Amino acid sequence: MRRSRKQIEVSGTVSFKKTDMEFLGNDRIALLEKIDEYGSINKAAKAVGISYKTAWDAVSTINDLSEKPLFLRMTGGKSGGGTTLTEHGKEIIRQYRIIQEQHEKFLTSMEEKMTDVDMHGLDKLVNRISLHASARNVFAGKVTGIVRGETKSEVTLELKSKDRIVAIITNDSVQSLGLLEGMDAYAIVKAGSVIIGIGEDPIRVSIRNKLQGKIASIAQGTVNTELNVELSGSNMISAVITNQCAKDLELAEGSRVWAMFKASSVILGVG
Repeated sequence: MRRSRKQIEVSGTVSFKKTDMEFLGNDRIALLEKIDEYGSINKAAKAVGISYKTAWDAVSTINDLSEKPLFLRMTGGKSGGGTTLTEHGKEIIRQYRIIQEQHEKFLTSMEEKMTDVDMHGLDKLVNRISLHASARNVFAGKVTGIVRGETKSEVTLELKSKDRIVAIITNDSVQSLGLLEGMDAYAIVKAGSVIIGIGEDPIRVSIRNKLQGKIASIAQGTVNTELNVELSGSNMISAVITNQCAKDLELAEGSRVWAMFKASSVILGVG
């Protein structure tokens, strides 16, 4: 008699941490959304099913950990006061929901791959998932061109936004991945490999991959500054540059910049 095989379910959550403390998770984002909707911490707390004290402690912690205020409290006046989200607070919610959406798509994709996977092949699958999940910049697209050289090939990947990423990989890698024009693939770029530039369109520089966007967030550390640049099609790319470079370029949230990286810095993968 054939034993029925249960499909393995993949689950996970998205959370932001700062200084080893939880900054934002789905519960806190939901609370901020209700504050934005009702203009009141008390009403927002009731809407999400928590006490006013719990809600107040949560928003106070969020505000203390944020570089910029996420909400403002108003007292008195004809409206009787209330609480409103700042533009930074609204942007944080938007970014979280984008990341959450991509995370859910990733989990759905992984769950489909888990169907009929036996336990002997599970380790190999988990290794592939770990590579995908640990990468800062992962872009899904379709192979639109492969130009073979003597030892290496130039592979062009077109994203849904129509942006293109070019990778230089060995011919052996092309063969082992089974790359063909028209097939789906993804490009991985380390944040440390991304160079940030400013200038007119088109910028003239001897780097193959040049993607234009605007800085969605910027966080300065002791030595380095971390940037998240919003590209077309809701894609996001992260970069880590020195504080001095960020100062010299006069970078700020909303600045129009180029995110650039060498074709040899791109890692290609297939699902």
